[in-house]
Order: sequence, then structure tokens, then C-alpha cells
Amino acid sequence: MKKTFITALWSLLIVSCLTVPAFAQELLIGGQVVGVQISTKGVLVAGLSEVETAEGSCFPAKDAGVQAGDIILKAGGQTVSKAADVIAAVEAAQGQTVELELERNEKTMSLSVQPACSAEGQWLLGMWLRDGVSGIGTVTFQDPESGVYGALGHSIYDSDSGIRLPVSQGSICDAQIVGINPGAAGSPGELNGCADMGKVLGSIELNTDCGIFGESYGVLGSRTIESGVMATGPATIVSTINGRLSEEYDVEINRIYKDGSGEHALISVVDPELLEKTGGIVQGMSGSPLIQNGKLVGAVTHVFVNDPTRGYAVSINDMLRAAGIEDKAA
Repeated sequence: MKKTFITALWSLLIVSCLTVPAFAQELLIGGQVVGVQISTKGVLVAGLSEVETAEGSCFPAKDAGVQAGDIILKAGGQTVSKAADVIAAVEAAQGQTVELELERNEKTMSLSVQPACSAEGQWLLGMWLRDGVSGIGTVTFQDPESGVYGALGHSIYDSDSGIRLPVSQGSICDAQIVGINPGAAGSPGELNGCADMGKVLGSIELNTDCGIFGESYGVLGSRTIESGVMATGPATIVSTINGRLSEEYDVEINRIYKDGSGEHALISVVDPELLEKTGGIVQGMSGSPLIQNGKLVGAVTHVFVNDPTRGYAVSINDMLRAAGIEDKAA
């Protein structure tokens, strides 16, 4: 049986965090798709590459000690906020050494990099840079008292390096689903959405292994529900796979995992309609609320690449911990 709500939805990945709050919390249930846009703190070094010169290949940044995952704060003495700033600093140096101020493992350091002239005559450091990302995803909950929302159930990360992006600023906005690429074995599939960046719904202030969190500027949810604890057995997920219409779909919680990063669940989609339309869990559904016995117990995160009917979920209590929402009943 399905319940239909009109709300707005969100995206997909995996988990982390600590222990379970002692008491249930009253939350607004999400399920709506939203657009997401973030700018990074500084410029992320997503990867290192070789530079082809007239004399052969070389690795300027790698040889100087730069590593993938480093955050460039300054280049040539100038503060940088986007990749174009780093490129401009290298060009301005005209072959002279470029001083980079980096952040690595929350520590600041400086490295001198000697640019190499490519076969095309361009001065390069041999780095892949990332300064932001945009896409769609699913809202999991909103705390009605503080206005804090949670979405995705996993971090926003660089698709090439797998590195979690350090957020400088970001926002979620109005969006809708306009199409579906169904999942199949070896291909996870995805929801195709369009976002209206002019209709901002909230800020993005935290990018954690348990999801993204921030302040909402309005109501993100259609009804109040208590938080609960995941257990094996029947459950439902709330997802938007068409327009802005959110529906509940039947799933089964097959197994519960507990480790140092928190509590996760293995889930299987059993709903005939969802299987027919999407093939199971697809990209864009991460953050979809997981409901069991009338309580919000978690959120969809990952899909099995070789079996889109199965995926993972993060516990709602781990998401609340990551969001810094204290137990109101304690």
C-alpha cells in the first residue's frame, strides 16, 4: 500500500557516526528532491598528472610533494577560491617557482612547485583541480524546532578521487524529476532532475559521512514522525521519481551492521512499481527516508552496482548526531 504526499526530493551514497540517542525525536519527514550546489574551501587537488614537455614527461606538483586531497589556500601569495585563480597564478609566474599554501589533514603547509612548459607552450603544475559541485538529492528530515535539515545520508565527494569535498558555502534549492535511467546489473541508473537555483530552500553548512546538513529557510516536510531504531523486517522508503510527487515504496531490511562508524542496514526493494520504473535504487534516491513501524529509522545511501534491487541505509540516529541535534528528551 502506498501513501502519496506532495513535497520536494534529493540524492545517494554511505555512512558514519556514533551511538543512538536515548529517546525518540519528533521530526518532519522528507522525501523531496532538491538541487544542491557547493563551493569548496580553497581549491581541492583532486589528482596529480604528468606534463608532456618538449623534453619528455614530468610531474611538477607530485615531485614537489603535493598530494591528492590537499586543499590549496594560496597560490603565488594570493588567496584562491576557484581553479581559475590557481591557473592565473601559474601563468603570472611565467615559469618561475610558484609558492602554494596547502591544508592537509587540518594542518597548513607551504610547498614550492616549479611549473613545466607543455608542448603547447603552457605553464602547468600537473594537477587536477576541483572548486565545487552541483546535482540533485533527497531530503531525509527537518528538525521542526531548530530548522536544521539532513539529506543524502552520505557525503558529497569528488567523483574522480573519492575525496570528501570541504565545503566553503553551499545551498539546496527547488527541483523536480524529469526522467529516469533505470538501474541494471553493472549500471546503477539515475534520476534525471532539473533544479531552480533561484529558489533557495536552505544552506549547506556540514558535509559529513552521514549526510549534508544546514539551515532550512522554510518547511521541508509534510508530516511529523518520531525517530526510531532500525530492525530487520518490512519497511518503506519515501522517494520522488516523478516531478515533485513523493511516494512510499515497500522494502525489506535484511541485515543490521554496527561498527566504529555507526549503524547501517542492508535493504532490498520489493515494491513492484518501483522495480518496474527504476529497477530498484538509483542515483538521486540517496537520502530517501526509511520508515519502519511508523517511525523514521534511517535513510537510503548506496546501491549495489551489480544488483540495483539492493542497497544500504544509514541510521537516523547517526544522522542526528552528525547534525549536532541534541536529544530533546534527555
